[in-house]
Amino acid sequence: MSNLADETALDPLRTIADYQFGSGAGPALFPADEPIEIRRSSGGRPRQVLVSGTRVVSYGTDGRFRLGYEGGKRLQAALDPPAYRVVVGDESAPFVRDGKNVFAKFVTEVDPVIRPGDEVLVEHHTGSLLGVGRAELSADGIEDFESGMAVKVRDGTPE
Repeated sequence: MSNLADETALDPLRTIADYQFGSGAGPALFPADEPIEIRRSSGGRPRQVLVSGTRVVSYGTDGRFRLGYEGGKRLQAALDPPAYRVVVGDESAPFVRDGKNVFAKFVTEVDPVIRPGDEVLVEHHTGSLLGVGRAELSADGIEDFESGMAVKVRDGTPE
């Protein structure tokens, strides 16, 4: 079941995005001036949200969004650093672009409020978005550990 969304259907999704990622995330992910399609489950629950035909987010059964690469680009433009960012250097960049995970020892900067399970943006130190994924460690853990997975990358750069 899919449909082009009207403003009434988008308001709750924008509210959830603002709650999950901070003020301004809802309008950034789901702008009023673009065609937004909500793909729903057979029970009517949102599953995926597409803007101009590209997946921006998936909506999990826990009520939280899972970012797609396009959603990451939109959040990166809307949120000031270091919000939801894990920064890596040149060594990790090609691997993250290919969708490989980020390991703690290669992280150079991290938003101090990141908790395990948070959706994060993986950036190169130059500011380019390399991918999006789920934090496996807290910000303190990412900074302190010399081994272990920091981010389970879901989408790398699609090129």
